[in-house]
Amino acid sequence: MEDARDRKYWIAWNMVQGIGSARLHALVTYFGSAEAAWYASFEELRRVPNIGDGVASQIIERRGKVDIEGELDRAAALGVSILTLGEEAYPKLLTQIYDPPPVLYIRGSLAPQDSLAVAVVGCRRPTPYGVCVAERLGYELARRGITVVSGMARGIDSAAHRGALKAGGRTIAVLGCGVDICYPQENIKLMCDIVGSGAVVSEFPFGMRPLAVNFPARNRVISGLSLGTVVVEAGLRSGALITADFALEQGRQVFAVPGDIRRETSKGPHRLLKEGAALVEEVGDILSELGLNLEPVTLFDLPASGRVTVSSGVDGVEASPGRLGPVASRVFQVLGDEPLVVDEIAQRAGIDASLVSASLIALEVDGSVRALPGNAYIKATAP
Repeated sequence: MEDARDRKYWIAWNMVQGIGSARLHALVTYFGSAEAAWYASFEELRRVPNIGDGVASQIIERRGKVDIEGELDRAAALGVSILTLGEEAYPKLLTQIYDPPPVLYIRGSLAPQDSLAVAVVGCRRPTPYGVCVAERLGYELARRGITVVSGMARGIDSAAHRGALKAGGRTIAVLGCGVDICYPQENIKLMCDIVGSGAVVSEFPFGMRPLAVNFPARNRVISGLSLGTVVVEAGLRSGALITADFALEQGRQVFAVPGDIRRETSKGPHRLLKEGAALVEEVGDILSELGLNLEPVTLFDLPASGRVTVSSGVDGVEASPGRLGPVASRVFQVLGDEPLVVDEIAQRAGIDASLVSASLIALEVDGSVRALPGNAYIKATAP
């Protein structure tokens, strides 16, 4: 898109159902601009290669239903940015793939540092092990300044986003619907958190429902925004493997986390490993394959004195010197062999739940606590 003034018509064309980016590029190439193509007659459209009478008729019919001014007004009202392929802010990594989306809708913001990004994807019904690994990888990647990309689906995707958010890092969710729709609905809070710490992105216009046909296209954007794609848990027919296949086609690295050989959710990653994917046991395996040497940013540091007093809201608790900071030390003291969820820990510790959540990830990475099903935690020394 060489002429930025033409962007309005690219957005309009993107709203014409069934055109697709390949046909759109063909139309613009034939007529010289998106605007000229928009006003082309049936007779002119039918002469375009690979268009013909049938598609030309569909274009005329569907083009008449597009309300581009309404779309732009809605974007302004919702605080959504719309980028077209030729604009400077369009993600550089995504420009390098075959068939990049002509238009991107963005809630939140993209940043230059998002060019250092890794996708973490997997199944919607993971094991507790898979959730723990995805969240840990998201956390550790974000601590090193790497943007975590995923699809905001249930299961592994959500866990990866949560890990990045708990580390205070950036994360990008790519949707298979419009950015004005939260799918799945229970992820509305997660979606809002992602908007505040990164971006929710889609190539689909407002109002587009999460149709099954949209998700393969969405998966190519996940991998396209990333230097590499990590598959944590996935069946052999999982969309996560489609994302991995796109990553290979795009010349990006593919990683896989080994799992329990008895589980269907391990078959996808194990197939990838057999085919040459890089095995991931820790975040260092990802960094090494990508040629990155990034040190983590420590979230909870003790003062130089090595001894602090933490206000619990009731009384003071002294934390011992070591790797843990004051908040994490207090959380660790509250835990025992009784499983506790985040809200219970927060209440007993007298600490905000958001800080408790971040501390638990740090403690889990440290090996001090264990995560149990139901988002409960115990000390690692507990049976």
